[in-house]
Amino acid sequence: MKPIKTIALLLLMVLFLVTLKGALYTVSEIEQVIITQFGKPVGEAVTEAGLKIKIPFIQEVNSIDKRVLEWDGDPSDMPTKDKLYIAVDLFARWRIIDPLQYFLRLRDERSAQSRLDDILGSETRNAVAKHELIEIIRTTKDREPLRDDLLTDAERALKMGALVPIQKGRKLVEQEIFTEAADKVRVFGIELLDIRFKRINYNASVRPKIYDRMISERRQIAERFLSEGNGEAARIRGNRLRDLNKIQSEAYRQVEEIRGLADAKATEIYAQGYNQSPQAVKLYEFTRTMQAYRTIISSNTTLVLSTDSELFKYLKGIDESSILSDKNGSNN
Repeated sequence: MKPIKTIALLLLMVLFLVTLKGALYTVSEIEQVIITQFGKPVGEAVTEAGLKIKIPFIQEVNSIDKRVLEWDGDPSDMPTKDKLYIAVDLFARWRIIDPLQYFLRLRDERSAQSRLDDILGSETRNAVAKHELIEIIRTTKDREPLRDDLLTDAERALKMGALVPIQKGRKLVEQEIFTEAADKVRVFGIELLDIRFKRINYNASVRPKIYDRMISERRQIAERFLSEGNGEAARIRGNRLRDLNKIQSEAYRQVEEIRGLADAKATEIYAQGYNQSPQAVKLYEFTRTMQAYRTIISSNTTLVLSTDSELFKYLKGIDESSILSDKNGSNN
């Protein structure tokens, strides 16, 4: 009988332990618990951490996260008020503040994420459609941009480089989305803590057009700089030519002055030599005529001269009587 009693005692102990294990459960600091009986919630949510008791085998423990959770939506294309399609990437932070309502309506985090996709995506689309692109991108109003000091007065008058004025800005648009979405998710026992635009980019179909426009604007500025550079280069080249012509004219004037002085000096020397004696005069005339012959006569030169021409005088020959008279005069 003792073995039977022992086995029965062991069975009772095992049954007690299994029952005790099914009746006890723990709640950690990062979770809250909903107790369900036959699939329906029983009582209030258990939000305090510790060791808890439930009816074994009948009631089940459903853990719900108490921490701040993240929602990260997929980028979605949507139009702005000025008909520009942009890809908006949004993220949000949320937590469960009413676990019972959350459990009754959503059950698990996957359903909550899906419902947040619908609500936040819809509100984001509505907000983007009501505002122009500049309102979604810019953050502050009345910001003074840094403008290039090389801008001309005409370009400044055209407000080149000035920022387009805005009425709200990205922070207020985010606040509008947050306000509308927070009211809609509260019925699911969810508190929306914060939302932010993670990325805003042009749609792939309009991106080349935007880039072309940006390139065109940069090209206009580059062409202006190029034209100004060409004008400055032309001015420098003009100044160079003017200075060169001035230097050349000054040099030519100095050369002519020196040449004039040299000619005057040579004439003076010739005059002094010419006036010394009749023989010097004839020698001067003879040497100058020989130089003229060398200059104007070549192997293929044909001259038509009169017989009484001064140039023809030495071609006919030298008058011996004049030479003799010159010699006699020199002897005397």
